[in-house]
Amino acid sequence: MVNIDTVYQRVLAIANKEQRGYITPQEFNLFANQAQMEIFEQYFYDLNQQTRIPGNDSVHADFDDMLEEKLQVFENIDEAATILSYATSGTGFVLPDYIYRVSKIEFNNGTTTADCDILKTKDFSDSINGGPLTRPNNTRPIANIRNNIINVIGGTTFNPTTPITPTSLIYFKKPSQVGWGYYVVGLKALYDSTSPATLHFELHPSDETELVYKVLKLAGVSLKSADLASSAQNMENTQIQQEKQ
Repeated sequence: MVNIDTVYQRVLAIANKEQRGYITPQEFNLFANQAQMEIFEQYFYDLNQQTRIPGNDSVHADFDDMLEEKLQVFENIDEAATILSYATSGTGFVLPDYIYRVSKIEFNNGTTTADCDILKTKDFSDSINGGPLTRPNNTRPIANIRNNIINVIGGTTFNPTTPITPTSLIYFKKPSQVGWGYYVVGLKALYDSTSPATLHFELHPSDETELVYKVLKLAGVSLKSADLASSAQNMENTQIQQEKQ
């Protein structure tokens, strides 16, 4: 977790030092949520990049461990029946909006639990339309996720038009919205840690500085302050280079 007030105070301090004006709580909350989502999506980009790097030296291993630690807070497992709803199209199930990425789909055939092979749309269609040896079955179910609709084909009796209900899903949820709650005294906004509107970042503590720089960069662009955006970008680049070293 990263404290919302700590980030806001650092943002204000740097903006004031650079003489770039005041960033209101409303503006900060908007930029903070956007910055958090950008960093969260970077986790998955880094994860994909790591899988392409050959070798398994200590540097890569340490980076993998850190990514796993950062993503752990967002990973959940739920019974499919409790979170999925039938699609209005009549086929498949609708994923809740809070799910960012599904990593595993499980199906219990009554005897054992099998992992569904999550396929791209073309491969999914090819498997369904293939011969008996390649078709999904009771022990080799397949799944496809498209436009937030999940389809699972398998089961004892093969029927390509009747998706089966998965047993459970392992997934990464999106970060919750953040907010700097406050009350006003003499036209001045004061932080209220007990306000229901106060919601902290779910990101890893090591991302605090990057959050500050990203918020400053977003504020600089939105507020038409090219110098502030440029300054924030330079600080962010320095931070990235330090992390790489």
